[in-house]
Amino acid sequence: MTALVIAEHDNASIKGATLNTVTAAAACGGDVHVLVAGHNAAAAAQAAAQIAGVAKVIHVDSEALAHGLAENVAAQVLAIASNYSHILFPATAGGKNVAPRVAAKLDVGQISDITKVDSPDTFERPIYAGNAIATVQSADTTKVITVRTTGFDAAAATGGSAAVESAAAAADNGKSSYVGSEIAKSDRPELTAAKIIVSGGRALGSSEKFNEVMTPLADKLGAAIGASRAAVDAGYAPNDLQVGQTGKIVAPHLYVACGISGAIQHLAGMKDSKVIVAINKDPEAPIFSVADFGLEADLFAAVPELINLLP
Repeated sequence: MTALVIAEHDNASIKGATLNTVTAAAACGGDVHVLVAGHNAAAAAQAAAQIAGVAKVIHVDSEALAHGLAENVAAQVLAIASNYSHILFPATAGGKNVAPRVAAKLDVGQISDITKVDSPDTFERPIYAGNAIATVQSADTTKVITVRTTGFDAAAATGGSAAVESAAAAADNGKSSYVGSEIAKSDRPELTAAKIIVSGGRALGSSEKFNEVMTPLADKLGAAIGASRAAVDAGYAPNDLQVGQTGKIVAPHLYVACGISGAIQHLAGMKDSKVIVAINKDPEAPIFSVADFGLEADLFAAVPELINLLP
C-alpha cells in the first residue's frame, strides 16, 4: 500500500499545503511518494525529497506542466495512478481543480476535504459547514482524496532523504492553454499560511475604512488580512482575502475578527484557529460563541486603542 501526494509548488519551492498532505498520506499506512510535476522544477523536487516521511519523489518536467493546467496535471497523475492505493491532493484551488478529473477518469468516488484518517479506507470530513462530521468508508481500489490542510500538522520540511526519480511527461492534450496572470505583490504572510490573521467584516462600512482600520492592526501584529464574505461582496476587500466556507479555510495561532457577526459560513473557515478574538458591538453576535476572548465595543474606537496598547 503506497500513497501518492500531488505537490503544490512554484517550480522552485514546495508550498506549505503539501506538508500537511504528506502527514495525511502517512496516516493512510505504507510508503509516501510525492509527484512534482512542473517545468524547470528540479529545485522543488529536491525540496520535496527533504520532507520527513517521504520515501520517493517523482519528478516530471515538461513545458506543458509549467503553469499547473488541470488537464495536463491530471493526465500526468493518471499515467502513474495504477501504482498507488491512495492519491492525495491538498484541498486548495489547485487540488480541487485536478482531483475530480482524476477520480472521474478512474471511475471512483472522490473523498473530499478530509480532516482525519481513521484507517486506510475510512476517513472523516466536515459537512453542513462544519456542524457535523461524516465518517466515510471507501471500497474503491484507488482512493482519490482532497485534504483539508488545517486538519493535519505539517510534516517537517527537512530531515528527509528521499530518492528523486524522473518520469516521462504525458503529452499536452491541448484542451487548455496558459494566457497570463496578474499576481498581487504583498509583504504580508499568505493568508492560508499565516500564524496571525486579522479579519474585517461588513461593519467597517467602506473599503476606505477597511484599510484605515485593519491595515495598522495587521502591521502592528505582523499579520495577514482577511475578510468576511459580506465585506468582500460589498467591495470592501478583494476576493482573495475571503475567509469562510466559500473562501479560504484557515487555522492560525491567533484570529482577530473585527466587526464580523459570525455567520455559519464564516465560522466554518476559521473556527479551528487556536485563539479567536472577537470585537463586535452586538452582544448577540454568533462570533462570540466561538471566541476565546470577546470585546463588546465599537471597533472604530476599540481597534485604534488596541493598536496604541500593543508594544
